[in-house]
Amino acid sequence: MWIRLSVLALFFWLSPVGAEETLFIAYLGQEREDLRPIATNLDPLHQDAGLRGAELGIADNNTTGRFVGQNFRLLEAVVGPDEDPARAFYFLLREGYRHILVNLPAEKLLALADMPGAEDILLYNVGAYDDRLRNDDCRANLLHTLPSYAMRADALGQYLKKRRWTDWFLVSGQQPRDAGFAAALKRSAERLGIDIVAEKPWTHTFDARRTAESLVPVFTQGVNYDILLLADEADLFGDYFPYRTWLPRPVAGSHGLIATAWHPAHERWGAEQLQNRFRDKTGRWMESEDYAGWLAVRAVGEAATRTQSTEFNAIREYLLSDRLALAGFKGRPLSFRPWNGQMRQPILLTGPHAVVTVAPLKEFLHPVNELDALGYDERESNCHLRR
Repeated sequence: MWIRLSVLALFFWLSPVGAEETLFIAYLGQEREDLRPIATNLDPLHQDAGLRGAELGIADNNTTGRFVGQNFRLLEAVVGPDEDPARAFYFLLREGYRHILVNLPAEKLLALADMPGAEDILLYNVGAYDDRLRNDDCRANLLHTLPSYAMRADALGQYLKKRRWTDWFLVSGQQPRDAGFAAALKRSAERLGIDIVAEKPWTHTFDARRTAESLVPVFTQGVNYDILLLADEADLFGDYFPYRTWLPRPVAGSHGLIATAWHPAHERWGAEQLQNRFRDKTGRWMESEDYAGWLAVRAVGEAATRTQSTEFNAIREYLLSDRLALAGFKGRPLSFRPWNGQMRQPILLTGPHAVVTVAPLKEFLHPVNELDALGYDERESNCHLRR
């Protein structure tokens, strides 16, 4: 059962202080409001996205931990849409939690990372793609198991460059998340020598379902391009574009061909068993936030097992070292970038029901780590957490 705890109810939870062989991990999230039109809401908004992955990670940690005398427990705190998550976070700090998964927007996540007392804990970002969290607004106490917008954009860019679809028509929405992804797509285009031949904002606020048949062809008329790139992270209009553009061109970005951390169709490298275990446990498919939650908990568990310690400093040092090689069912060992706390990981390029390919592609080399071909490399980053 998904346990939703109000801030008041949190105070009745048993404190972890004093537990010697048990490692306590917390999950802090907030209920979200779905902005999508009702008629397109075929895939329901899962309020427990992220949390369910963390729960599975705890189960997996305990499977291994019982052989080395370690136990893992998860405190689940999900506040209402109008509640201040800082109150729940303050409780977690007071009760001694030092590993906290956070599924919140960037502004709220940064506010928590900057709270007094948070400098001596680790926050694991499982819900915010924002590139600024990995650059100018990075924090030493903040790790990211969810990929960034830049990683997703570079994964798309590599594949489109390989296919020689190098003239892009970029259409972006009006939500802040749309702007973040659009900026990442433009950065990737410049990085890979791709031309954005046109860029237009989608500003229609009325019910476009009734007029999409005539509106989208007119909107896309007069531009010659290879592929149309959509930045509609809020999923408000992107479904109207495929098969309605003036020219017969493919669609990618937030719709059509997408770049994602996880997808139900991913079955290679043993991923099918993770998919099945998650579906048996929850009754639904694993989402990217779930995968990020699972990765965060598994990374902590891996560090505890390898160091044979539940002590915070030992785990933190291991997580940020080159010794971490986490198995993430993506064909390559995963680790954290020491300069900005981002977990290196392959990105899946998928259609609605199939995986097209997995980035980084072999044609795009990197002098140190091939996974650093996605997103901001150390020389490109404004964040330098490496000590």
